[in-house]
Amino acid sequence: MRMRKKKNLDTRLANCAAVLVSDPEAHKGSWRALFGNDNPLHLEIGCGKGRFIVETARRNPEVNYLAIEREQGALVMATEKAMALELPNLRFLDFDAAGLTEIFADGEIDRIYLNFSDPWPPNRQRKRRLTHSNFLALYDCVLSKYGQVHFKTDNQHLFEFTLEEMCGYGWLVQNICLDLHNSDFDNIMTEYEEKFSNEGFRIYRLEACRRDEDTLQRAHTPPRTAEQLSHPARGSVAPSYHTPR
Repeated sequence: MRMRKKKNLDTRLANCAAVLVSDPEAHKGSWRALFGNDNPLHLEIGCGKGRFIVETARRNPEVNYLAIEREQGALVMATEKAMALELPNLRFLDFDAAGLTEIFADGEIDRIYLNFSDPWPPNRQRKRRLTHSNFLALYDCVLSKYGQVHFKTDNQHLFEFTLEEMCGYGWLVQNICLDLHNSDFDNIMTEYEEKFSNEGFRIYRLEACRRDEDTLQRAHTPPRTAEQLSHPARGSVAPSYHTPR
């Protein structure tokens, strides 16, 4: 659902120019120079009103953060939150995630956050989901060798679709949780997350990364298929699989 246009939107966005990147293509391959350091670079795709990314950046000053949001009504609220806290390690982009390789060099991003992405329920729209294999191919280009994707959703169908896509793409899926708010994970909520949780929806989350020898050795588990992950009785659940308390 689209937000109503905010009053004085253009003026409010102009007042947040210090945290908005207007020419992202110009920074391809040199994003860390924008922050003036060589810290890890994390990206949230679809930051909404910014609650998650602003608080995450506040808690982790040693990490550089970028946040993409296409809905300007949400973007202005996110940027105003960041401006109020004067966070030097957070910048925002009004950009289409389908063009990630146009603004990021190979291996430039260390982590991608996908929080409560649009599930695009009709199956004919599945290619628009941010965890479709077409998008995974983009993430594969811009993520560093040990880069990760962190994913959260309240939508069980999207979660199962994501498992299938990521396993089918050949990625290692780990730290799976089927009820995040009744787990031991450290969690920063988004606005949508709080709303859905208050309505009684279970929150799902997972992490994914490439399968290589180093990663598999660190995970202490062989590759798992989505079917195996959904049948713990077969002894197929990795040690990083989390169930509710």
